[in-house]
Formats: sequence, structure tokens, C-alpha cells
Amino acid sequence: MAQIKPRTLSGFMELLPHRQAQFDRMVEILRRTYSLYGFTGLDTPLIEASEVLLAKGGGETEKQIYRFTKGDTDLSLRFDLTVPLAKYVALHAGELSFPFRRFQIGKVYRGERAQRGRFREFYQADIDVIGDGKLDIVNEAEIPAIIYKAFTTLGLRRFQIRVNNRKVLNGLFALLGLEAHAGDVMRTIDKLEKIGPDKVLGILTEDFGVAPDTGRQLLDLLGTENPMEALAAYKGKHELLDQGISELETVVGYLSAFGVPADHFKVDLTIARGLDYYTGTVYETAMLDHPEIGSICSGGRYDNLAEYYTNKQLPGVGISIGLTRLFYVLEEQKYLNEDLLTAPADALILPMTEDLSPAVSLATVLREAGIRTQLYTENKKFKQKIGYADKLGIPYVIFLGEDEIAQGKAAVKDMTTGEQLTQTTAEAIVRIRDGLAARSTGTPIQDRG
Repeated sequence: MAQIKPRTLSGFMELLPHRQAQFDRMVEILRRTYSLYGFTGLDTPLIEASEVLLAKGGGETEKQIYRFTKGDTDLSLRFDLTVPLAKYVALHAGELSFPFRRFQIGKVYRGERAQRGRFREFYQADIDVIGDGKLDIVNEAEIPAIIYKAFTTLGLRRFQIRVNNRKVLNGLFALLGLEAHAGDVMRTIDKLEKIGPDKVLGILTEDFGVAPDTGRQLLDLLGTENPMEALAAYKGKHELLDQGISELETVVGYLSAFGVPADHFKVDLTIARGLDYYTGTVYETAMLDHPEIGSICSGGRYDNLAEYYTNKQLPGVGISIGLTRLFYVLEEQKYLNEDLLTAPADALILPMTEDLSPAVSLATVLREAGIRTQLYTENKKFKQKIGYADKLGIPYVIFLGEDEIAQGKAAVKDMTTGEQLTQTTAEAIVRIRDGLAARSTGTPIQDRG
């Protein structure tokens, strides 16, 4: 029989066991952090009816979606976690309590060209707060606190949460007579960091007919060191702009009380996010030492989550972390903490007698004490058995021979220090627990900054 060469499709990430353990630890920290703020976990199907996922229709989404038929049914793989949330809330609105706070960490699929750091199958870690008709702006102020808590708990230190409000931008465009070209202007402004203000001004004036003085006024405002102070001069000139400034002031005003240090957030008037989706506060989070990576967490306020599925007004605010991409970047930049335990077991028992009953009983007692225990019964040489534990990074190996059984004890070796002690089961449990506690301090990410 001809063998097929094993391969993983381009754009799909498979991790070796120790890396998977690191990834899973990050996921668990995010779950705990989101739960700390009163979010409930949600899991929606990977596959939905295509008409549900593509309710908005057309555009890049339809080009990138994985779509197939099964019998007469037109199906698609979810491309994000927001559209399934919209369907879920519309379907269960009568059974949910609002504001509805949910988190979801799961895989999504996009059939785009795979490239370095961009995947076709990847995990997103999302939170959203959905209101019934209305949603208080304090929810928008709380989001940066959750971002800050999540990343600092993971171990990241050198990052900045950038905040803006779409009403400020739309109000400015209206005030400056740029409404007709709002989308083009915003997409051009988005290139500021890459090409600089002079080239942006050239595009605005030459391609979109923006008056040079108007373009300079806009770019000066967007590039100011103190945006809130600069915006104060525009108060009272346009209703939408006033509303945006007021909302931005409210969000910024609460950040300190929510525990976000001043050096970890910044008002950035160039942040736009989703021209046709976000309507209020918007967020982007960047690693300060790696600006080339772009945003590692983004989102914002939207007016009506489920408008394609229900007439109920369901405003919300949410963020998304591209977890697979973030993990790839952290590994590439050597941010992952290699000192944390990634072994599948805390202890490996090596029976030294033909009768395995004492070893099986010991494994049972250790497991009941919460110690992850593996029983090794393969017919291998002693050196290979030790090599197995060493390769997996199992911190403790327990030898159980005739002498130990007769004494009611076991020989417990610390694989890190090499120290081997003959101990009772109770003594071994205490020693292993203490050793594991010492090895478990630290965060998944080691930010050298």
C-alpha cells in the first residue's frame, strides 16, 4: 500500500505538546480574567447556515468564507465570533438577561492567503456586552480595564491601549466639510504611521479634492500630543462631535478608577476601526516594542448587533484578541516563559517489581491528592525510562521496589535538583506539592521590558 506523506495545510497551526501546554495556559488565564468581570462562557457551532453567516452579504467575507453543501443544505464555517453571537442573541433574546455579558474563545476560519503570522484557522478570544435597547457608556470605559488585566496577568508589560470615538471622527469630517469622502479620508489617515503626514496630505488633496488648509487642520488635530485639550476648542460647533467628545471624556475619566495606569492608555484620534460597523468608542492595543505587529486586541461600540436577524435594538461593545496570531508572535519574539512546567504529569512512577499492585495503589493515592501521576509499565531499559521522564520534563520520578514496599515508602527523585529521598506517601505528597508550587510561579509571557 502506497503511503501518503503526512502534511499540515498551509495556514493551520499545529503545536508540539509543550507548546500546546503553553497555549492552553494562556487560554485558561483569559477564561479566568473574563469571568472575573462577570462574563459568561459561550460556545456556538463552528458550522452555520450560509444565509445566517452571510446575512450582511457580499464583500471580502464572501470571498474568504469556507462554504460547502451537504445534501440540499448550504453551510459555512464561521469566520468570526461576532456574527454567531448576533444570531445567538437574536434567537434567545427572550430568555437572556440584559445586559448580556459573554466571552467566547474558539476557532474561526478564513480562506485568505496564508502568510507569516496570518492563519486560515485561528483562535479568537472575544468579550461583548449587549444591551436591550440601551447600553450605558460605563461599559465602554470598563473594556480597557479588562484588556489591561488580561495582558498583565498573561505577563505582558510593554503595551498600550489606544482609545478613540467614531463620533469624534464623523463629527470632525462633517464640521470640515469632508462627509462625502469620509471613508476615503479615514482609510488615508490610517496610513499616517506608514507614510507620514506629508504624503497623507498629498493623497487627501490630489485624490479626494480636500482643500490644503482643511487637510492640514485635520492632520494637525489628529497628530496633537494632547487630543482632549485640542478637541476642547471644537466644542459647541457640531452636535455629533460634541457627543463624541463627551463620550471620550467619560471613558477616559473612568479609566483610573478601573485600575488602568495612565502610561498604558492613550487617546489616539487616528484609530478608526470598522468604518461601517463601530459607532462609538473604539480600541486598539499595541506592543510598544513591536509596533510592526499591529493591534493585538481591538474592538469597539456598535449600535445594533443583530439588525439582520431581529427588529430588537441590541447595542453592544466588545473586543477580540487574535490568540493564534498573538501566540505565534510571542513565540517568534521569544516572549514565552520556558521555565513554567509544561509536562503532562507531575510524577512518574517506575515499578521495580513484577507485581504492579503497590504501584497502581500509589498512583491512585497521588491522583486523589491532586498530583497528576503517570504509571510507566513499558518493558524498557532503566536509562530509557529515566530518559522518557527527562524528555517530557516530568519533575518527579518515583521508584517503587521490594525494599520501599516493605518499608511502606517510595524513593522520590527531584529531576531538577537530582535529590532522591525515601519517603512515606504523605511526605512525598507534601514535597511534590511544595516543589510544584515553586515551579508554577511566573506568567506565560516574559516581557523583557
